[in-house]
Amino acid sequence: MRVDKYLWCVRYFKTRSIATNACKTGKVKIKGDTIKPSREVYPGDQIQVRKDQVDYIIEVLDVPESRLGAKLVDIYRKDITPKENLEKLELLKYSKDHYRKRGTGRPTKKDRRDLDDFVDED
Repeated sequence: MRVDKYLWCVRYFKTRSIATNACKTGKVKIKGDTIKPSREVYPGDQIQVRKDQVDYIIEVLDVPESRLGAKLVDIYRKDITPKENLEKLELLKYSKDHYRKRGTGRPTKKDRRDLDDFVDED
């Protein structure tokens, strides 16, 4: 099975074209070598995937026939990503929340008028 199809089947990428682009841009490696999307994947291979600023390391246990349900993914791959890499993901989540809380954005027209009225009162 092609590596881009494998990564799509085990749900590391939402679409196959995104997986193909990740291979073309050098975000997917096998044994430290940048690979093409058409490279074949065999059981025992270790795939390194850079996604969302985190380096995931996957060991291929078996090759699936087609895309899998989320509960069946662990039959075909083993995630051997170091915990330090996963902690980076947690830090990224906290840093995004620090700068801007979810749901807050530009003020509405009413908010803007209220701010102008508040400033004018001084």
